Parts: sequence; structure tokens; C-alpha cells
Amino acid sequence: MSTLHGKHALITGAGRGIGAAIAERLAADGVRLTLLGRTRESLDAVAERLGASVIGVVTCDVTDSDAVTRSVQAIPTVDILINNAGQAHSAPLVRTTDEDWQRMMAVNLTAPFVCARAVLPGMLQSGWGRIVTIASTAALRGYPYVTAYTAAKHGVVGLTRALALEVATKGVTVNAVCPGFTETDILRESVATIVARTGRTEVEARATLSAHNPQGRFITPDDVAAAVSWLVSSEASAITGVAMPVSGGEIS
Repeated sequence: MSTLHGKHALITGAGRGIGAAIAERLAADGVRLTLLGRTRESLDAVAERLGASVIGVVTCDVTDSDAVTRSVQAIPTVDILINNAGQAHSAPLVRTTDEDWQRMMAVNLTAPFVCARAVLPGMLQSGWGRIVTIASTAALRGYPYVTAYTAAKHGVVGLTRALALEVATKGVTVNAVCPGFTETDILRESVATIVARTGRTEVEARATLSAHNPQGRFITPDDVAAAVSWLVSSEASAITGVAMPVSGGEIS
């Protein structure tokens, strides 16, 4: 039996892509799941697929602090928090508006802070917890034309490292997973942007992005889910404050 059997995980952005893959992997590990996102239809589709493993579905905007607090108070104590919800925005710095900047900070940095703050008291009381935030290789290096996104993801790593030290003796670990370009809606949007702005074909745009990965491929949501499954396990109890690349060797 998995060491995670019976634990309760809250997964944000759980309706598609990496979030849905993490939900499927943790369900296989015997974890009870609460799926959180903005679109009920996609959340319900994941819940139907995973059956009894899902004990709750919550529609919530993770950038709304009060809504997050109410949502966490309405569900069982959270043992595992997966901060997966995120967005990307591409533009040269001089065309990045204040609104673009604030939106990237809100969903990619403030939301993980708000969610961690909401669940942490329960973890500290029980003496066991796992917080994993899905960051990006953009948290560990720079990429052009995604300044706001990159700055927010760098902030996630700082948040992770600081909180990990704060709770290091409390039975709670705090880590980040940093995928390279991954087959998700964000990747498809990036490809569409390249096509629209450069006139390249979709094949050419995808090749440009996959070239960042020394393995010559895109990361899959399942690749990320496997890393998360290990980080939240008891076997990884000595791993905290880490920003783990899942990037085919792009970041070492």
C-alpha cells in the first residue's frame, strides 16, 4: 500500500493538463482528492474519470484570497497542497502593461502564497504536510518576451525556499517542480503566438520551443505528475526547499 493512502490533496488548476495528470497519479497512489479550478465542467470531467478518489470539486478563483480561505475551510484538512494553477503571457517588456504584470503576479505568485497560508495551519496541527508548487524552468533561468511570467516564477522559488526553512522542523516539506516546455494549453498558446507574430508554421514554431530540451522533445504532464508523486511521498521527507527541474536536461 502506498505511503500516501488516505491522505487528502487539494489540487488547483485541476481541470486539465498538468493538474489533471497529477490528480490521476495521486488517485493511483490512494490519495483522496479535492479538485479546484475556475471551470466546473472540466473539473467534473476529471472527477467522473477518477471516481471515488475525488471527494470534492470546488470552483474558485485562486487570486481571490477570501474565496480561497472559504474554500479551504469548507473541505477536510489538507495534507497535500498542489499549487498548479498558472497562466503565461508573452510580450516585449515595453508592451507589457501594468495589468499584464499584475495578472502574472496574481495567478503565478500571489495565489500559491494565499493557498499555502490557508492550508498550513492544518498541516502544522497534524504534524505532516506537503506543499508542491508547479513553477517552470522560467523560475531558474530567463526567457525573452515573458518578463512578467519569469519574474513571478522566480518569486515562487523564493517563496518555496523561505517557507521550507520556516516549517523544516514541523513535518511539512515545501518544494517546487520546474517543468520545461510541456504539452499543455499554455504551450499551444505559445505556439499560436509565434505563428501569428513570425509567420512560421506550427511545425516550425514547435521545433523552436522543443529545441530548448536536450532530449529534443516536450515534457508531458505525466512526467511532471511522477515528480510530484515522489515529492509528496514519505520517501522524500528529507527533500524540502528544492526547485526540481523536469526539463530533459535543459536545467541541471
